[in-house]
Amino acid sequence: MKVLIVDDSAMMRKVVERALRQAGMNLTEVIQANNGVEALAMLRESASSNAAFDLIFSDINMPMMDGLEFIEKRKQEGLALGVPVVMITTEGSTPNVMRALAAGARGYICKPFTTDQVKACVTPLLNVA
Repeated sequence: MKVLIVDDSAMMRKVVERALRQAGMNLTEVIQANNGVEALAMLRESASSNAAFDLIFSDINMPMMDGLEFIEKRKQEGLALGVPVVMITTEGSTPNVMRALAAGARGYICKPFTTDQVKACVTPLLNVA
């Protein structure tokens, strides 16, 4: 499984990767981006090379382009539309959740999270993806 993890914290990107591995996900490739601008560039590159992602994790609060804007632009540009997006954030406010879902997010995990929470969120997405 090829995963894109978008977060401005290198430590948090590693935490997400470790949680996915501990949850039993077979990660063949993990690509990391510091913000939405980098993530969009990676999605454009993967679209032109037919190297699709299987799953995207994105933080909300990031510099340059936050996670909500990233998934909205991803949708506008038609990038990786069939790929499940899971938002990871400290903000679980209803407006943010609604905006993320409207932009195509399929899951939402609040920090701090456990491996079991990651597994419970991701497993159903991969079974229908």
